[in-house]
Amino acid sequence: MPLVIAMDGPSGSGKSSASKGVARTLGLRYLDTGAMYRAMTWWMLENGVPVEDGAAVAARAQDPVIESGTDPVAPTITVDGTDVAGPIRTRAVTNAVSAVSSVPAVRDRLVELQREIIGAGGIVVEGRDIGTAVAPEAPVKVFLTASAEVRAARRAKDLAADPGASVTVTRAEQERRDRLDSTRTASPLAKAAGAHEIDSTGLSLDEVIEAVVRLAKEHE
Repeated sequence: MPLVIAMDGPSGSGKSSASKGVARTLGLRYLDTGAMYRAMTWWMLENGVPVEDGAAVAARAQDPVIESGTDPVAPTITVDGTDVAGPIRTRAVTNAVSAVSSVPAVRDRLVELQREIIGAGGIVVEGRDIGTAVAPEAPVKVFLTASAEVRAARRAKDLAADPGASVTVTRAEQERRDRLDSTRTASPLAKAAGAHEIDSTGLSLDEVIEAVVRLAKEHE
């Protein structure tokens, strides 16, 4: 199949920055599948859907129009034509996204959209189930991880504007999300067979990008 780089891993491992860097370096498109689940979650919250009620979420899963841009320099995400790149990164969305993304109807809807975008190839795709479920035939699979401390510190930095997002609180929320995502029935977070594991704990962003680019070039 045309070059598809599947980048999986837990929150705070550095997937987004690394994936965009790899895409820019190799001249590929970029897709953040996590943003799509966040967009769905944001819509559910905005429309008063109880996110812990799987049946209620499933009943509305087809309603929002979610569109993802694939430019790694300026990726976009819209819901019903509204730019939600900022709103989907709030703690409220972060703490609700695992519940929404565990609903099979949501995953079926978004995986279909993701595969349509991936179909033409020439893309770096980041998420939690790309190599295992969305694009298991991807020629290059990476599982990016980092220590819990480093991941929490990175996430807390992203949420610096939120006074309640201390490293301690962020780590607890992150561990809860990891637990939910790793144990859900539908496409749990897991390292795909044949994936190259990269621990970014002691690596710079450039070093992570270089490692993935090297894997891609070895595939050629």
